[in-house]
Amino acid sequence: MDHTSRGWFAIGMEGVSKPGNAGALMRTAHAFGAAFLFAIGHSPGVAATRATDTSDATRHIPFYRWPDPGALVLPRLCRLVGVELTADAIPLPSFHHPLQAAYVFGPERGSLSPTMLARCDFVVKIPTRFALNVAVAGAIVMYDRLIALGRFAPRPLSPTAALEAPNPHRHGKPRFRRGTPPLLTGEDEEGPGGGLS
Repeated sequence: MDHTSRGWFAIGMEGVSKPGNAGALMRTAHAFGAAFLFAIGHSPGVAATRATDTSDATRHIPFYRWPDPGALVLPRLCRLVGVELTADAIPLPSFHHPLQAAYVFGPERGSLSPTMLARCDFVVKIPTRFALNVAVAGAIVMYDRLIALGRFAPRPLSPTAALEAPNPHRHGKPRFRRGTPPLLTGEDEEGPGGGLS
């Protein structure tokens, strides 16, 4: 069954120093279908991440580097989402994921820089007692996005209840800015049915 979610997303890191964590984050992003990966500032080289990125993510999806948050360039309509434990961050279970989003994670023993936080359209936090490993945090955010935007059957009311099939996808009626064209209404310029055989 296809559980592909709507929209697309990217995964980035700022100042991550441990190659194992960076590689695990990249591998997880590849598994969840990220559109691209990116790094801001210092981060391990791709070769150093290969021990944990066993999927070789950067051979399958684009990987971009920028020297600082000011140099970061994202596609039009893409919203930048910082993942950080700040007082005013939105708890992840209450966050409405944008259809086009780039999620950025900070270093293992630090936080996203003030410049990066200022660039973010949203800042979300995973409601835990203390900070998580960057690769684990990334997996949680990507899973939450998949649950929120993917097509899945609703959860049963109890563990022993039968799993329902997801609702079939339904296309709505076409919408036109200038009204429905005569060809689709069965009319032409001469009125209903005129000129049609």
